[in-house]
Parts: sequence; structure tokens; C-alpha cells
Amino acid sequence: MRVFLAGASGVIGQRLIPLLVRAGHVVGGMTRSPGKTESLARLGAEPILCDVFDREAVIRAVCDFRPDVILNELTDLPDDAAELGEYTESNARIRTEGNRNLIDAARRSGSPKILAQTVAWQLPTGTGAAAVAELERSVLAEGGVVLSYGQFYGPGTFYEDRIPSEPRVQIDRAAARTVELLDEPSGVVVITD
Repeated sequence: MRVFLAGASGVIGQRLIPLLVRAGHVVGGMTRSPGKTESLARLGAEPILCDVFDREAVIRAVCDFRPDVILNELTDLPDDAAELGEYTESNARIRTEGNRNLIDAARRSGSPKILAQTVAWQLPTGTGAAAVAELERSVLAEGGVVLSYGQFYGPGTFYEDRIPSEPRVQIDRAAARTVELLDEPSGVVVITD
């Protein structure tokens, strides 16, 4: 299977690439950061340099790669959890506009299946909650799968040294479960410990 992984250089994306490759999949790893393409190649992905907010570039990238599945693991989060509040708007934009661009690209490339990341906990009313709801609605309307993750913990996450409150999921378990769900029928799958 050909898997177009948006958000390939993120905390879960980096774990997904080797698992997908070991499972026999060809991975196109999308990142907007030129400095991350080499590390994606080392992990086994075909690096795809593209900004998800450039709609036409995303459509070209997806059409050129010809995926069977688009796996949307995009977020826009800080490295420091204390700064999360400052990223509410940008993370909401990636879940709405970025996700719409991936859906448009899926349609133009022959409508491969879409799986998209969201959260397994209730966000406070506002921009973030509305963005999650829009992402989920739009993915399900395309016959896709919503991957509703608990809070990640483990190496490279906000919770490297402690266990967060529930819902939660260890990052490597989340990645392994995601690979298992590539053929899942449309719906919401909660991925927690």
C-alpha cells in the first residue's frame, strides 16, 4: 500500500514511518521543513517537501505520489507544553484548512482513504473544539477514519517522565495501533491505554 503521511516529522509520524515500511508499505513523508527531509529518508520514507497551507502544492504532491491512503497526523504544537495556549489558533488552522486541503487532494487523486488524528478528550468550547469537530465531520463525510488519540506519553512527548491523566496512550502503542487501522472501515476509533 502507498501511504501519504502528512506530519511525518512529528512525534508520532517519526514512529509510524519505520512501522509502515516494515509492514511493506511505501511511505511518502510530508514535511514543510527542509531540514527534516534527510531524517525522513533515513527512517525509510520518500521525503515530500510541502506546506499543507499551499492547497495547489498539496494537490500536486498527493497526485504525484498516488497514495492508497492519506494519513493526516498534522498538528501545530510547541515543544514546551507550557506554551500550548499560544498555539490554539495555529493548531486549529492546521486541523481545518490543512485537513480541507488534504481532502481536496484526495478527491483530485482518485479519493484514497483518509485517516486523521484528533483527540480523545473534550476540549473547552472555542476555536480548538470547533476545529476538532470540523475535522472529524469532514473526514467521516469522506468515508474516512478518525483516530481519536489519548494524550501521548513516552519519549519525545510532553509527558516523557510522567504519566498524564486519562485518556492517554503510550506513543509507541499509538503508532502500532495506527498501522493496524489502515484498513479500518469509516468511523471513529479511540486509541487509549
